Amino acid sequence: MRYTTRTEYGLICMIYLAKNGDANVSIREIAEKENYPVAYMEKILQALRHAGLVTSQSGNHGGYVLARKPSEITLKHIIEAIEGTTFDVFCAPEVREDIVCNHICMCGAKPIWKKTKDLLDHFYDSITLEQLAKPQADVQAMLIAAK
Repeated sequence: MRYTTRTEYGLICMIYLAKNGDANVSIREIAEKENYPVAYMEKILQALRHAGLVTSQSGNHGGYVLARKPSEITLKHIIEAIEGTTFDVFCAPEVREDIVCNHICMCGAKPIWKKTKDLLDHFYDSITLEQLAKPQADVQAMLIAAK
């Protein structure tokens, strides 16, 4: 059995909001339509709100709505809101103190991980929520055309 990741929850939630335009959508509605646990969706939406990607309104007609146009929100924004970063380079100076490695100064893998992060960041930053909210065939065609 495969489990859904936090990023997948966040992405599907954002796509759902994008497809609903300016209408406020409740956590319960998203959870029911997407078959996700309400409590977990609350945590995901809090992270997205904290990152400024969604806004919330309380009350009878409250709920969540995108804070910006779907064309202004990238996949990178969503991943960073949920995970903090798109890809960890575990031996980068800012996280190096948390690892034990005897080969940091001569390791050939470090530039590979850095290039991987740069490539992923560039790719994720080139894909908007507006594009992701389109049908799968349209997204596939967009990816093929981008080669």
